[in-house]
Amino acid sequence: MTQDRRQGELGGENAGGHNLPVRTVGEISQAVKMTVESAFARVRVRGEISGFKRAASGHLYFTLKDADANLDSVCWRGGAGRLGIAPEDGMEVVATGRITTYAGRSKYQMVVERMELAGEGALLKLLEDRRRKLAAEGLFDSDRKKELPFLPDVIGVVTSPTGAVIRDILHRLRDRFPRRVLLWPVLVQGEGAADQVAAAICGFDGLAPTDQGDGPIPRPDLLIVARGGGSLEDLWAFNEEAVVRAAADCAIPLISAVGHETDTTLIDFVADRRAPTPTAAAEMAVPVRLELAAQVADDGARMAAALNRLLQERRLHLQGLERGLPNLARLTGEAAQRLDDWSERLDNGLGVGLESRRAQLDRLAAGLTHPGRRIEQGRDRLAAAARALGVAAGNLIRHKRAEASQFAGLLESYSYQRVLERGFALVRDGAGEPVLAAAQVTPGMELDIHFRDTTVAAVAKGGTARKPKPKPRKSKPGDDRQGELL
Repeated sequence: MTQDRRQGELGGENAGGHNLPVRTVGEISQAVKMTVESAFARVRVRGEISGFKRAASGHLYFTLKDADANLDSVCWRGGAGRLGIAPEDGMEVVATGRITTYAGRSKYQMVVERMELAGEGALLKLLEDRRRKLAAEGLFDSDRKKELPFLPDVIGVVTSPTGAVIRDILHRLRDRFPRRVLLWPVLVQGEGAADQVAAAICGFDGLAPTDQGDGPIPRPDLLIVARGGGSLEDLWAFNEEAVVRAAADCAIPLISAVGHETDTTLIDFVADRRAPTPTAAAEMAVPVRLELAAQVADDGARMAAALNRLLQERRLHLQGLERGLPNLARLTGEAAQRLDDWSERLDNGLGVGLESRRAQLDRLAAGLTHPGRRIEQGRDRLAAAARALGVAAGNLIRHKRAEASQFAGLLESYSYQRVLERGFALVRDGAGEPVLAAAQVTPGMELDIHFRDTTVAAVAKGGTARKPKPKPRKSKPGDDRQGELL
């Protein structure tokens, strides 16, 4: 009785012959969710990212897969900014999070809270792919490199404020040539390091030049981005695209001093100069003051010695030229004597020259023709030319008149009026157009027939015109080709 009563409470008929309770879909989904989340509350999953998508809400959706299975994954917007890496398709990662279910689609999925690349091999592959991409954009071209200033007044340093790097740089600058140093403190590894380094480079580059602004912070003439040695993961912040693009867009010459001499990051390729160590970067930034002072002193001594030698050579040369000069009094005495001689000759030659020019003028005046005579001669030539022109014009007119008469006779001989005078007629239709063939004539067509002396109007009738009978040929006397029979 108790079992029957329990079956009635669960809903009536017991078709299967068992006493399992009936659950709702929501109850099953909640039970499965609690079971899965309690068993996989904290897991680390290694796999390849596929189908990565960033929703408008900021959530990340992707699939972790390997050779055997796929695992749908989601990273909420709050945790997406703390991942430390930028997920993308094909990246092999180790994701940390929890397994849960999504009742709306009867699926299980992983809620990712942290993510890291799966081993150094994956890091190297990502690094090489990123290097190829940036190189294809031309960020590593040599023509983008800028020359470093010989002696910068202000040097900007982007590094950690607590490490040994900044102390090594300051110590080396103090030993070589003290300069003003501006430190922009940043994280050099871990979460947010890449964003801080990129922001520091852009911040230094955004300062106004010294000659354009009077702000409290001067614009550096040179930047040094430095970090000590470490593993590939430790140096990964300097391989991020944000840092590389900030260094490429920076207008200030930049020295990259990240890691030891054997370490290579992407910022090394885009920097204007790569230093093997931060200390070497400081050595590249400024010369040695004592060596520079010694070189300046040596150059000054050499310039003074060269100037003394030049003056001595010029003095000897001047003395040699002085010995070669003639006696000045003798030269002036001879010149004065020549001047007196030429003055006397000038006085005598002036009268002779005037007489010679006057005689020449008289000869030329005697050879001139009187203007009246020349006008008379021109009048005679003009009259002769006028008579010749009149004769030539009359001959030309008579010749052209004869040609015109000849052409008029030729034109008259080709006139159709001459043809009509020989017995022919010209037939025109009602429009005045000539009728050239019988095929153009239709019954009832109005025609105008032009004869030699008048025009006759006519109307065409039907039928075909009869051909005129040929006239009998008259035999000529004596043309008896048959001859006599007898």
